[in-house]
Amino acid sequence: MRQVQLAGEAGPLEALLDLPPGPPLAAALLCHPHPPSGGTMHTHAVFRAMRALRDNGCAVLRFNFRGVGRSAGSWDEGRGELADAHTAFAWLREQSPGLRWIAGGFSFGSWVGMTVGAQAGAHALLGLGVPYHGYDFSPVERSPLPKAFVLGDRDEFTPVATLQEALLGMAAPKRLWVVERASHLFTQQLGSYEATVAEAGRWLLEQTPVDLAAPPQDPSRARASFTDSEDR
Repeated sequence: MRQVQLAGEAGPLEALLDLPPGPPLAAALLCHPHPPSGGTMHTHAVFRAMRALRDNGCAVLRFNFRGVGRSAGSWDEGRGELADAHTAFAWLREQSPGLRWIAGGFSFGSWVGMTVGAQAGAHALLGLGVPYHGYDFSPVERSPLPKAFVLGDRDEFTPVATLQEALLGMAAPKRLWVVERASHLFTQQLGSYEATVAEAGRWLLEQTPVDLAAPPQDPSRARASFTDSEDR
């Protein structure tokens, strides 16, 4: 794990970069849940998702939105948080040319991360505990990118049937995984949740062949880029 400082619109953003044991196959951005409700990049659902993606060979960037932890600024009702995620995703892309890029997050962070990924050139989108009726997911719905969703069958904000119906109108490829006996926070089933995110991550990698990423790059060079680049 490496500490990173990103140059955010409202000031420095605190971030962590986790690298897989070997050369990375992809690079993923994970955004955290609602800041006013206590969400941070250390929230267990975000940490477990990072670990699942890292173990699948992804370099994973987590960061604190403005006003959270050591990140400068204050809560901006989603507008500034989208800008923060654009900053983080741009940094991730700059550090990993030639890799596949996944963008998403958990809860509020799923809306932010997936929206930014759809707008800023990701190869795949990942939504965990998606609060579907709380935010405008239309950029995600229209996106032709592969979309993976993970939801608890007892989620308090989004019934499984609601997301299943929404997926019918979304551009393919798309897939939903349901974690049994799990609430929105997945607290009761963290082990099953992590395993499910790992499966969803593998599916996204299968949907995004290496030749989608351009220009081609030796994965070992991407790891060196992550390791040797200066914080900014």
